Amino acid sequence: MNHHKQRRKTAAFIAFLLVGNWAAFAQEIKWDSTVRPDIYKARVDLFRSLPHSRKDVVFLGNSLTFWADWSDLLGDSRYKNRGIPGDITFGVLERLDEVIQGRPAKVFILIGINDLARNIPDAVILQNYRRMARRLKTGTPNTRIYFQTLLPTNDSFQKLKSHYNKEGHIQKLNAALKEMAQTEGFEVIDLHPHFVDEAGKLKKEYSWDGVHLTLAGYHQWAELLSKGKYVKWRH
Repeated sequence: MNHHKQRRKTAAFIAFLLVGNWAAFAQEIKWDSTVRPDIYKARVDLFRSLPHSRKDVVFLGNSLTFWADWSDLLGDSRYKNRGIPGDITFGVLERLDEVIQGRPAKVFILIGINDLARNIPDAVILQNYRRMARRLKTGTPNTRIYFQTLLPTNDSFQKLKSHYNKEGHIQKLNAALKEMAQTEGFEVIDLHPHFVDEAGKLKKEYSWDGVHLTLAGYHQWAELLSKGKYVKWRH
């Protein structure tokens, strides 16, 4: 990369940090904050139509969250699924008001792997984590906020190539998330070490495509939440 291009990217990034100039920065790095999966509106409309309770425990995220029926898996109707396949951090922010209006007891967030697949920079993802935490704390101060670390991926499945080989980014985001927790007042549940194999990849028994989870993967997730006394798992 020549010095002129590097200076342009640096200037765009500084503009993003100073004034939130998403469009200018995105144009340089070639990512799109407005992309939403086809199912997005239908799912959000459904969420808004459902009853809310301050006893609710909300699982918020993308397809990793979506494909677990949390109320059935954990054996309690209080557990609400707010996962949308293909969602990114900008999509979660766009629909976060629905969660805030419900004033849930707890919210568990796992989001970011689709951002990485779409080349959204780490700094932008982290800023969106911070925005989520601050909006939740302001809008529903009695809700306990839990961010969960990003899971590893496994490229040996050769199915979701845009998602693979992001481990450096995943490790950076997970480490930064733990640091952010201390200043933003949320708790981090470190899922990643329990899903990774000796080669640093997602364990094969926990996935069917190198990103999404098998039943064994969801049982591992539920067991970790149960052992940490974040939820009660009636299995």
